[in-house]
Amino acid sequence: MMNKWIVFLLSPVVLSGCATREYVHEYFKNQIAPITASANALNVRVGAAESGINANASKLQQQDGVIVEMQGTLKVHADRMTKTETDVANLSKTAQDALDRAQAAGQLAEGKLTYEVVLSDDKLKFASNKTELSGVAEAALDEFVANLKGENKSVYIEIQGHSDSRGEAALNMKVGEVRAEAVKRYLNIKGGIPLHRMSTISYGESEPIADNRYKAGRQQNRRVVLVVIR
Repeated sequence: MMNKWIVFLLSPVVLSGCATREYVHEYFKNQIAPITASANALNVRVGAAESGINANASKLQQQDGVIVEMQGTLKVHADRMTKTETDVANLSKTAQDALDRAQAAGQLAEGKLTYEVVLSDDKLKFASNKTELSGVAEAALDEFVANLKGENKSVYIEIQGHSDSRGEAALNMKVGEVRAEAVKRYLNIKGGIPLHRMSTISYGESEPIADNRYKAGRQQNRRVVLVVIR
């Protein structure tokens, strides 16, 4: 009899223990659920933030590409400016003389030496003691006029005639003059450049740019130089 009572008395205790475990499990489940929900929400926000960061990184890369391209463009312009300054610094003595003459004659508003174009024998195709312009020479002068008009500037042009050293100095001076005049006439008639915007001068054989002892040197010396001033 005593054993039955013991079993009867212990049974509620066992049942009570099971109920307690279920309660604890349910309690913790209820406590953890909000934390889990918060963690999930945080993960969503972190994911959105990472997407935003990646998008910003992509934009920064694009901006870096634009900056690199702009730097390249600026370098090109800087190189062009440097070349222009170098070209002006390296203008020949005769170009400087042309500027002085133009300023003395009051031909210029600014008095700025712009550039010079050398049309040597390979362009003008002047044979020895010859002054006629060839088709190649006329094409070169057409290109010169087109570039000049493209700049849309009022300029003054001094046309300088040069020769090699063969023959008498006086004759070479005359040859240089006739060559310069031939160019001036073409620029006026075919190029439409006003006569008052041009002048001619002959240097004859006095300003060689190559050695007259050699055929190639003499060809370089038979030239016309167009000095452009504004």
